[in-house]
Amino acid sequence: MKALTWQGKRSVSVEDVPDPRIEDASDAIVRITSTAICGSDLHLYEVLGPYMHKGDVLGHEPMGIVEEVGSSVTNLKPGDRVVIPFNISCGHCWMCNNGLQSQCETTQVHEQGTGAALFGFSELYGSVPGGQAEYLRVPHADYGPVKVGSELPDERYLYLSDILPTAWQGVQYADVPDGGTLAVFGLGPVGQFASRIGKHLGHRVIAVEPVAERRAMAERHGIETIEFSKETGDVLREMTNGRGPDAVLDAVGMESHGSPVGAFAQHAVGLLPDALAKKAMETAGVDRLNVLHAAIDSVRRGGTVSLSGVYGGTASPMPLLTMFDKQIQTRMGQCNVRRWTDQLLPIVEDPSDPLGVMDLKTHEVPLSEAPGAYSMFQKKQDGCIKVVLKP
Repeated sequence: MKALTWQGKRSVSVEDVPDPRIEDASDAIVRITSTAICGSDLHLYEVLGPYMHKGDVLGHEPMGIVEEVGSSVTNLKPGDRVVIPFNISCGHCWMCNNGLQSQCETTQVHEQGTGAALFGFSELYGSVPGGQAEYLRVPHADYGPVKVGSELPDERYLYLSDILPTAWQGVQYADVPDGGTLAVFGLGPVGQFASRIGKHLGHRVIAVEPVAERRAMAERHGIETIEFSKETGDVLREMTNGRGPDAVLDAVGMESHGSPVGAFAQHAVGLLPDALAKKAMETAGVDRLNVLHAAIDSVRRGGTVSLSGVYGGTASPMPLLTMFDKQIQTRMGQCNVRRWTDQLLPIVEDPSDPLGVMDLKTHEVPLSEAPGAYSMFQKKQDGCIKVVLKP
């Protein structure tokens, strides 16, 4: 089959790889009909390359048609249409039973000391082949896949694989009070949905984003927007009675703009041999923290900072004095996708499309053109916000 493979820093290519097959009784094989490029994929394309291996199959936002199931899979049959959550969870361990599917005890990657295995996301999370391919082997298919209807287009459902539940969890973690204000930093795909979800739940939402096309998309959905600058905290305080927003959601993560120290560290690590680069990332601060520090500065005293953007350094400096003095609460983590999908499925099927899932995709290309789409997405060219690939 054809699949998009990692070949090196900023280098991906579509190659012929072996077709997946049933390896365990709980597996399913899914023929992919749509799969998307995520902002997290760009971290593998750039910063997290030391944890990748040449030929790794990328992608963790797929959906498609079940082709084959293992002997213990009774909830699915060939021909079913499914969305595949990006984290692989068993559904019966203590973590899954407590809504922490991203920490699944059955699929935790113990050799790396990390949580549940993820599709297409480096040795840090199990080196499981991903979904930017014609076919995908899905472990624990007796729990993970979300069965959906056959009438609506893929884009109604596709984002249930990752970015929509990630945004939903981020807003839930933000714990915005009734009548409160949520500031969202970053209007990539997760930030777009987080902003719309905040408004859908009745909050005032102010989105902060340097790219005009991304602000324009949010404004179509009634979101107030401002540009990111050194004065962002002051601007947000002026808009919120001098206090700052009740909660701030960081939807940017480790590769934010305007962080020269972090950018230098990431570039320097990228020049090291993989073994040394891994060690550096495990012991040094390599995140670009400009957005996170701005979120901490902007949020009101006693407010909440919710992190949906991915961070990768283990020694990133944090302004703990400020965080303690302002009594800031923080919540973060990989999305527990299956915790939220039952709530989100009726929303994405609502004919009125309250979260605008049909107004996110800016580019649709065949899988064969994925390398160019990665480059375009990373460089934010041609108004690119969300790319959907069609195998």
